[in-house]
Amino acid sequence: MTGNWDPDEPQLSMLHAEVEGHGPRLVLVHGFAQTQACWGPVAADLTVDHEVCRVDAPGHGGSSEFFAGLRTGARLIADQGGTATYLGYSMGGRFLLHVALANPELVRGLVLVGATAGIDDPEERAERRRVDEAMASRLERDGLTAFLDAWLAQPLFAGLSDAMQFREERAANTVDGLAESLRQAGTGSQDPLWDRLHRIEVPVLVVAGELDEKFTVAGRRIVESIGANAELAVVGGTGHAAHLEDPDAFLAILRPWLANHRL
Repeated sequence: MTGNWDPDEPQLSMLHAEVEGHGPRLVLVHGFAQTQACWGPVAADLTVDHEVCRVDAPGHGGSSEFFAGLRTGARLIADQGGTATYLGYSMGGRFLLHVALANPELVRGLVLVGATAGIDDPEERAERRRVDEAMASRLERDGLTAFLDAWLAQPLFAGLSDAMQFREERAANTVDGLAESLRQAGTGSQDPLWDRLHRIEVPVLVVAGELDEKFTVAGRRIVESIGANAELAVVGGTGHAAHLEDPDAFLAILRPWLANHRL
């Protein structure tokens, strides 16, 4: 296993992943309640000239039996991903900030879409934990289908077309896996990382949707906290899932950045 952690901890198995393409390695980590199959045209385009490793995050898809918080989940992702450029959306971005901080030797570049480094205020963080727990309990009570219907009905995802909602792919998730993901890897359970971000020395691209004000602000703060090796790109006319709402615009930002940094 990679990284520096207690050698007395039990050996952890690999997360499920799908690998396609040839070239420089890219590791993609999806958002909450998605799976590795939810990258759509973004992954298809990148496999033309990259080796793309799409990982099912802990509690999701083929990794539904892995119940892990952000730090342990980051170890599992690093073990599966190896040396690569890492791209994460929302929850996936939060996992990847932990990977970049714990295993900098593996990360050649970092792309974050709609991500945050955590909630600073302890009371706000505690309230978010209560919200996450309430969602987990509702999921366990109402079942997966009803939960996904309510999840995708949020204003946060109003810009997603029916095809880009990936309802069939999301149905590969399980009640137990998503509930534990909310409890162990939700934003309320994340220790804020803001004061550590300056340690990330690789090129970083932070992407936010123009209509997603909350995460545009968070993205700007991530860039400011990391320093000169980070940059913010805003995708016009999109919300939280900017890469799926307008894949062409997202790739028009991502591809020149990858080329510029030879990633």
